[in-house]
Amino acid sequence: MVDLGDPQQFELHYRRLAGGARAAANSVLKDPSAAEDVMQDVFTHLWQRPQAYDPRRGSLDTYVAMVARARAIDRWRSAKALERAAERAGREIDTHRREDESAAEKVIGRERSRAALRALEDVPPDQREAILLSAEGLAQTEIAQATHVPLGTAKGRIRLGLQKARSALAAA
Repeated sequence: MVDLGDPQQFELHYRRLAGGARAAANSVLKDPSAAEDVMQDVFTHLWQRPQAYDPRRGSLDTYVAMVARARAIDRWRSAKALERAAERAGREIDTHRREDESAAEKVIGRERSRAALRALEDVPPDQREAILLSAEGLAQTEIAQATHVPLGTAKGRIRLGLQKARSALAAA
């Protein structure tokens, strides 16, 4: 029987499964550093919530690989959503510019876009993901389903993330 609450057993399983979790994440992300982060997240979650693993549903090996892959996909989607949001913001800025816009106005506009993206970088990953999914047009219920959290949590992440981004922008 697997007892992930026991530090010695946890360490044994960590040593045995960390490489596979890293490989599963890297197969999605194609970035060893990001895959390492995902692997650490998976085991941190398991340490904090060992009851998340149910041995009746499959082996620990399969569970760890599945969670690592799912988290890597979530991370990949967040990165892609951030890229699309930046592209959209750039297009919107371009469509609103007047042809007689001065060079200074163009620079100020680009700097504002960069500041908005920097403000999002300071937002915790879960909140940033919720904001970006919202910007992609997903409803709050869809965001909750996509991120596997309750609706109230999804709403809170969006609200708190926007507050932090606004504070970061105001400080800049």
